[in-house]
Amino acid sequence: MVTILFHSTVFGPIHSRRLGTSLGVNLMPNDGKICTFDCVYCEAGYNSQGKGTTGISNREEVKAELEAKLKSMIENGENLDVITFSGNGEPTIHPDFSGVVDDVIALRDKYFPKVKISVLSNSTMIFKQEVFDALLKVDNNILKLDSAIDSTMRKMNSPVSKNFNGKDLVECLSKFGKDCIVQTMMLRGTHNGQEIDNTTDEEVEALCEAYVKIQPQEVMLYSIDRETPEQNLTKIQHDELDAIADRFRAKGIKVQVN
Repeated sequence: MVTILFHSTVFGPIHSRRLGTSLGVNLMPNDGKICTFDCVYCEAGYNSQGKGTTGISNREEVKAELEAKLKSMIENGENLDVITFSGNGEPTIHPDFSGVVDDVIALRDKYFPKVKISVLSNSTMIFKQEVFDALLKVDNNILKLDSAIDSTMRKMNSPVSKNFNGKDLVECLSKFGKDCIVQTMMLRGTHNGQEIDNTTDEEVEALCEAYVKIQPQEVMLYSIDRETPEQNLTKIQHDELDAIADRFRAKGIKVQVN
């Protein structure tokens, strides 16, 4: 079974296929997972593995660990492209997410002023004004939209909130517009005896309509690259991803295929 990936608050740097050399910031526990989604493809595993015992690092701890790591990288002459909020769950549920973002920006400006700051978010908390405002401050505000059809979204992402729905999400994403990057995982398979496929004509058309409404800076289109908690999933090959991307591009949407 896939389990949590990151056992520290600051990890890496690692190579990201989408972002380059990335230093990770994990705001969730170091020995458990807390997330508002429970995606069938999550490389950190299902939420059922539990929250662990270490708890969520507070703002001061995150700042201290990140500063120590950035100092060390400078002393060792290491390169860095991006500082990325990711890890064992959804970073924006941290109770002081906005303050942590401010600290990371200040440390970036002090040690690696040319480095970008990215947040990988599942979009569930963007309805909170303080989260929305904090995301506007980062360079790469990367927000998830795997399906614009609620039944498929629920199969793929299993949102904890029963009120979470695609219509409200797309409306809120459209308020970011060019200040967001939309990330979409494409896959086929089964989970709990139910078929999952967001590559059908109906799904692609619904996503296309959503992207046109949102008008993001770009769409990151990708498929499975690592082990997943659900075993019955199929990776979409690059040529098929390209064909889907071309349908979006025909509507004026910039698409990056990974």
